[in-house]
Amino acid sequence: MASEKFTFKQFEVWHDKCGMKVGFDGVLLGAWADTSGCHTMIDIGTGTGLIALIAAQRNPELHITAIDIMPNAVEQARENVLRSPFASRIDVMEGDFLDMDTADKGEHPSLLFDAIISNPPFYAADVHSPSAERDTARHSSSLPLSKLVAHASRMLAPTGCISLILPFTVATEAIGLAYMNGLQLSRRTDVYNNAHSAPKRSLLEFRKIDLVCPCVKDRLFIRGDDNEYTDCYRSLTEDLYIKL
Repeated sequence: MASEKFTFKQFEVWHDKCGMKVGFDGVLLGAWADTSGCHTMIDIGTGTGLIALIAAQRNPELHITAIDIMPNAVEQARENVLRSPFASRIDVMEGDFLDMDTADKGEHPSLLFDAIISNPPFYAADVHSPSAERDTARHSSSLPLSKLVAHASRMLAPTGCISLILPFTVATEAIGLAYMNGLQLSRRTDVYNNAHSAPKRSLLEFRKIDLVCPCVKDRLFIRGDDNEYTDCYRSLTEDLYIKL
């Protein structure tokens, strides 16, 4: 994925201006997140706009707000959206999700989001790359998980869901933070490179605690023993990739 753009079945994603490039995490989250029955969604830290574009492809009834604090990312996402078939349903805005106003939202639940999705920054602040913009996109100091979860809970519609992808080692912390903010884990998929590797990522879905529902847990292996993509991974992403 080192080229200036990545071509999917229904859209292209250019990433030459953006600190974070197209990668497996964004594709996984976009393909995995459940937006069925949803009409409004926000993609927090949209970067190239990849997750917003995947969500728009998967749910033709969805209107999406894609937000990022980095001007270059916003410019890139807007260009990618305008080139796509989904431009009329995706609004790209520059700003901080934590600054979005929740005043009076309780009296107007229609203003809340049915789906909140984020591939948040999770690297420690003392881990740096040569690019300051890439650092901002990668480091948890730019969007602490505790603040992300708390504000997402306030912005979530009563029957909505929050979907995140995080390092496996951070999943337990995220589940605890969610519970403290009135959310329960409703679905979890732990992601492994192969059957012999340690889990690398966790895909987590949260809903309001008063929506009593059993948590569905499973595992996803990206590659098999032959180093080819597994049937499960192919099934998850087959509507996105031109060829695997």
